[in-house]
Amino acid sequence: MGDEAGPELTANVQRALRVMEAAGAHAAEVPVQQLAREAGLPLATVQRLLKALARDGYLTELDDGAFTLFPDRSSLEQLDRVRPVLTSLRDELSAAVYLTLYEEGEIRVMEIADSAQAPRVDRWVGFQDAGHATALGKSVLREMDGKARAEYFSRHSLTGLTPRTITRREELLRQLDSSPAAPVVMDREEYARGTTCVAVPVYSGDQIGSLGISFRSDRMYRTSRVRAGLLSSAMRVTMGLSLPD
Repeated sequence: MGDEAGPELTANVQRALRVMEAAGAHAAEVPVQQLAREAGLPLATVQRLLKALARDGYLTELDDGAFTLFPDRSSLEQLDRVRPVLTSLRDELSAAVYLTLYEEGEIRVMEIADSAQAPRVDRWVGFQDAGHATALGKSVLREMDGKARAEYFSRHSLTGLTPRTITRREELLRQLDSSPAAPVVMDREEYARGTTCVAVPVYSGDQIGSLGISFRSDRMYRTSRVRAGLLSSAMRVTMGLSLPD
């Protein structure tokens, strides 16, 4: 099976590189149709690759459906300020660290700090479509008012990703509003089997986001240590994101 998958994997990598080379040839955003022409690939193939590249942070998908290899400079400067905090938290807790922000009605992963010793969770479903199933998403939803939540749920279905995923809105809201460990939120294998995630809210000015970690569910963690590390780091991240450029 490995030999059969090898050539196809190589071909996929080659196609992805062609798409990124096409995107990198432009200083601004590029429509998908133009990227397909310049990469010499079918439109459907390019659309699939673009979604995967954007999901993994190699490209940025803009509101109008175009893509760019160059994110907004102010966002880059913000991330530069908080990246050492994420790395420090990763090393302190030996867990992959994630930073999200709620942008244009979507929960977007802005940065991931992982390593061979602290691998990231397999993002088999984009986090922006799984806010109800991740601690990162639930942390953002917990901070929203009723109107913002209703608007979010009008566009996102509560899909069952594992047997533990909460798929009833009323049950999810009860959990968010009655969390005894607030502002710490958890998901226990609700997004991916075998993975637990813990998250707390962060802010960029008045923009809500979340800071979280993921780890194997069979690992034992001192709850007080995780809580203290996340809350302390969240304060530093909020300061870094909220400073003027």
